[in-house]
Amino acid sequence: MLLSSKAERRGGYMEQLSIGEMAELNQVSVQTLRYYDSIGLLEPERTDEMTGYRYYDIKQCARLDMIQYLKNMGMPLALILQQFRKEDLELCREALIRQGEELERKIAELERMRKSLGACVDNYRRYREAPKNGRIVLERLPERRLFLYDGKIDIYQNNIATWEYILRQLKRHILLKRLPMSYFCNVGTVMRKAVMDAGRFESTELFVFVDEGFAADAPLETIPAHPYLCVYCDGFDREKDYAARLLAFVRERGYEIVGDYLCEVVVEFPVFPQNERNMFIKLQVPIKTFDSIVAIDFKLPG
Repeated sequence: MLLSSKAERRGGYMEQLSIGEMAELNQVSVQTLRYYDSIGLLEPERTDEMTGYRYYDIKQCARLDMIQYLKNMGMPLALILQQFRKEDLELCREALIRQGEELERKIAELERMRKSLGACVDNYRRYREAPKNGRIVLERLPERRLFLYDGKIDIYQNNIATWEYILRQLKRHILLKRLPMSYFCNVGTVMRKAVMDAGRFESTELFVFVDEGFAADAPLETIPAHPYLCVYCDGFDREKDYAARLLAFVRERGYEIVGDYLCEVVVEFPVFPQNERNMFIKLQVPIKTFDSIVAIDFKLPG
């Protein structure tokens, strides 16, 4: 059995221990024992009135063991103290059940954080591998789910400042719908096919991609897997020019657009030129095409 150094020197087991011996015997700090004393969680058996020294009974180790056991399961000290004072086993069982539910919630949150981190790393990979210089490519994109928000303001008739205000509205909406904030890193916009068919270039809808297994009390839109003509560009201020030329290119080549235009923010960089958001975006339109089309060279000026 482990003995404190002073107990060993005295040649036997000690029933009363100084605070230092109690700490050493239980592998906790003296500061921890002092804190437990201050909140009434583990008070020493006696305190010397002359010196102020604290002395513990060896049997109090059982209480300290239970504190460490419950604390290791994530139970707050205030709740542990409450259970000790009530001495009600049923209440303790219920508290442990609630603690288990809280741990499950935290595990789910950590899993979302892990997915978000993985997605962020993958976004940087996509940026490094993406075609540059305005090259249009055909990509076969998988089925995706969108959480949509209509800001009621035409994005393309306004500047980056208005875009930031719209993003604040989206962020508030995401929080109200209890969506994880990790989704906020890949905001995009939708321009409906009917708008394009009418020859207009406008959009008021923003979206974030959500996981396949995600469920929420919010309207979600599923986009089926399909071939998309895509072009990548840097920055908010270049999207309108690139998108207009992409749509013109589709019309000139006689391709048929079969769905909505999407602008997806692939990655945001932790660099802020002129204090502005620094984005790398992917513009995409679904077309009716053939498997033989692999890539198309199309370079935009500038």
